[in-house]
Amino acid sequence: MIFDVLRRLTVMIVLCLAQALVFNRIQLFHCATPLLYAYFAIIFPRNYPKWAILLWCFSIGVVIDAFSNTPGLAAASMTLLGALQPYLLELFLPRDVDDHVKASAHAMGVGNFMSLASVMVIIYCVVFFSIELLSFFNWLYWLACVVGSALLTLALIFTLENLRK
Repeated sequence: MIFDVLRRLTVMIVLCLAQALVFNRIQLFHCATPLLYAYFAIIFPRNYPKWAILLWCFSIGVVIDAFSNTPGLAAASMTLLGALQPYLLELFLPRDVDDHVKASAHAMGVGNFMSLASVMVIIYCVVFFSIELLSFFNWLYWLACVVGSALLTLALIFTLENLRK
């Protein structure tokens, strides 16, 4: 139990530092920013307590908000992602897997993991940029932000997942 908490805390700190120090400074075409910390919500194993997923996701969201000067934006988006993660994971897991399988390309298969990560990142980006812009007046800019950020984030997640093996 304590090793799991320490490992998750280490992953959370590394993702927060990477986001705050590197990825927040990247803006392709003034709209696409990689949001790599969404990977933290994806990697929870099956049958992990739902309250713990919500708490971890809210915590990383609050830390990202503190470093990014976006009060409540990442916390709300990550909490929603944490609430949806157990249900989305069940959709993409094969039927005959272990009860405590980890969400990874190795355990789930590359196609299932890519599908899970894609759906979760798109949901995250839609919620994040909808709250950030609070308007659909300039919907092309909103769409460019969602699509560009989702593609950059997915590329980084798939790179991390290949290095994780």
